[in-house]
Amino acid sequence: MIKKLINSKLWLPVVLILLAGINWAASVWHTRMDLTNENRFTLSNATVKLLQKLKDPVTVEVFLKGNYPSGFRKLSAATNDILMEFKEVAGNKIQYTFISPNETMPGTDVKYGDTLTGIGLFPINLTSQVEQGQQQQFVYPFAMVHFKDKSLPITLYQGKTPLIYFQDLSSAEAMLEYNIINAISKVTQAHKPMLAYAMGNGEPNDMRIYDLMENYLKAHYNLQACNLASDPFIPEEFAVLLVVKPTLPFTEEEKLKLDQYVMNGGKILWFIDRLDAEMDSLQIKNEVVAYDRNLQLNDLFFKYGVRQNADLIMDLQCDYLPFDVNGNGQFEYLPWNYFPVFEGNNNHPINKNLGFVTGRFVNSIDTVAAEGITKTVLLASSAHSRTIATPALISGKENVNAPEDAKFNKAHIPVAVLLEGKFTSLYRNRVSQAMSDSMAKYNLQFLPQNVSGNKMIVVADGDMVLNSVFKNNPLPMGANPFTYGTQRDIPFANGNFLENCLEYLVNENNLMEAKSKEYVVRLLDTKKVKQQKSKLQLINIVVPVLMVVLFALLFGWLRKRRYAQ
Repeated sequence: MIKKLINSKLWLPVVLILLAGINWAASVWHTRMDLTNENRFTLSNATVKLLQKLKDPVTVEVFLKGNYPSGFRKLSAATNDILMEFKEVAGNKIQYTFISPNETMPGTDVKYGDTLTGIGLFPINLTSQVEQGQQQQFVYPFAMVHFKDKSLPITLYQGKTPLIYFQDLSSAEAMLEYNIINAISKVTQAHKPMLAYAMGNGEPNDMRIYDLMENYLKAHYNLQACNLASDPFIPEEFAVLLVVKPTLPFTEEEKLKLDQYVMNGGKILWFIDRLDAEMDSLQIKNEVVAYDRNLQLNDLFFKYGVRQNADLIMDLQCDYLPFDVNGNGQFEYLPWNYFPVFEGNNNHPINKNLGFVTGRFVNSIDTVAAEGITKTVLLASSAHSRTIATPALISGKENVNAPEDAKFNKAHIPVAVLLEGKFTSLYRNRVSQAMSDSMAKYNLQFLPQNVSGNKMIVVADGDMVLNSVFKNNPLPMGANPFTYGTQRDIPFANGNFLENCLEYLVNENNLMEAKSKEYVVRLLDTKKVKQQKSKLQLINIVVPVLMVVLFALLFGWLRKRRYAQ
């Protein structure tokens, strides 16, 4: 039949109809094969489950439409691919559109770009080389997720420096799935998770927690205060208890409340300064003595699987401070080894693709044996660090001489550890009668161990999630007030680290699975390209031409042979 069709005059219309049908089917149904080792183009199970649970439409507006340089065009195309994959799973529950920031909003003469700037989504002022010379344009690497009457912005590109690097763009592509699905999860949730901020032990309650409260906690959680000194117990309704830089010792009653909160499935995120060492004292006297605050948390941490040491980490990979180098008011920015800068180990979704995280007067952490508890180091010092014992005299004069590199011979000292498993109570077999009576008064039952698995994170630095104040204005979390606005100003990822910790502890959809995907950038081997330049040019230019010529010769030979008969 096929032979008859080929020999008939209808073969051309049939082929055209067939091609038109294939194109129509391709426009309706979309699929692709993921041949990458890391399954880069395959949605995670958590993403698929969340998309399948959507009951009402979600609209995503992407503001990456325009004649941008190749890097951002590639990011725009990757965003389109991800959203297309989302739509394949969720059907009409996902709608998306690409908008140019120069377009005006419907019914107004206001441009989308101006609206984005008005809500704090500032563009990147990009300089690129074109035929006519240099061109400057504003790029808005943002998207907006809308669900019913709620909207949530997404930052698609989070470059760590004012310059645009290929690695940052690749990292942005790797984070697309997580960033978009995480925003969809937040905007569609009926109720914000409850989160408590611990009080009663000297925790900061001033401008230093402005960024933490306003931009990270209140925006995504139903935030409550929990006074450990006066509240009779910690309610189980709190998904996470945040303990930030306490300065006063914890009593046994307070530790019992914390312990039983954990035994009942409550999760705690600790940011603890074991030592008293503050910049304020150093600025006044140019020296400060670091000593143990004696917070009485050692036995609790030890029981859960870690020990926070009474020492200080010094690191050659560190932030900068201005120092008077000659005593005549000539200030220069010099490395301050007591402000270490950490890189994530990329061994867990919390620290995957995380930028630099800075700390101030940080202690070290040791992991200790605890049955049924697994420990994951989330942050550690660089390969060139050391610890000093306390009490220790810290002086600004230390920077008069360059640090002796030979002393920085310790590598990867843990400073943040994730603990997971069934925790055993510190008070197992040692509950006093007074404790029992206190719990019975509120109809509470003592639990000696977790019923099911639980999680907590211990970070040996209380300043990591606080913000500095510069000219009576709060700075972003992690920003250094002494280098702010200078060429030494580095946008640290302290806020991202906090967000990731909370997401991992709170999010029941396990969306961090999407963040843990590997994204291998396969760059050309420039040395091999140079060595085999002629061979590669031959393969890529000459071989395709030869194939076309051979096909034409073969086709002509077949026709000649057929009609010659």
